[in-house]
Amino acid sequence: MTSIELSPFHRRDLTLAGFLLHNRWPADLREWTQVLTLAVRVAAVPGLVRCSELFATDDEAVEVPKPDVVAVVSDAGPAVGEDSPEPGSLSAPHAVMVLHPPGQGPPAEEEMAAGCLFLPGLPDLGMGHQACWIKADSQGNLGQLLVAQDVDPVSDPDVAVLATLVAA
Repeated sequence: MTSIELSPFHRRDLTLAGFLLHNRWPADLREWTQVLTLAVRVAAVPGLVRCSELFATDDEAVEVPKPDVVAVVSDAGPAVGEDSPEPGSLSAPHAVMVLHPPGQGPPAEEEMAAGCLFLPGLPDLGMGHQACWIKADSQGNLGQLLVAQDVDPVSDPDVAVLATLVAA
């Protein structure tokens, strides 16, 4: 099976603007957890993510001249504040995530970046929501990795925010 690759890209001010997803979509929660692991390791680099930022997948967002790019995981805005996305504003993404730079994740830890990835399900059809949480230090060492199938969106603050953004 072809491997999944992730390439970060940045804005002119060198802050993280998103990621390009190469070769194929992640097939399951395990592969999405690997994507989040790389994203949190990038967020752990000082200055790349200035505040808690939301990211969403989009397979139609940008036409990229590389044939192996299957999707863009782009910055959807800050998690809180005036510029944050409105509830229901993200149109049916495959996955959404929040990245917290060191010192801004729940709970705040000065040396750890954190992230949460939410895969919206269809609970009425027996397909539950899925989520994973990761923390990493600036060296890329994982401090925490949690994975949950059939997660209740109100069970965690990050999941609740992400579920609200994709709610129809």
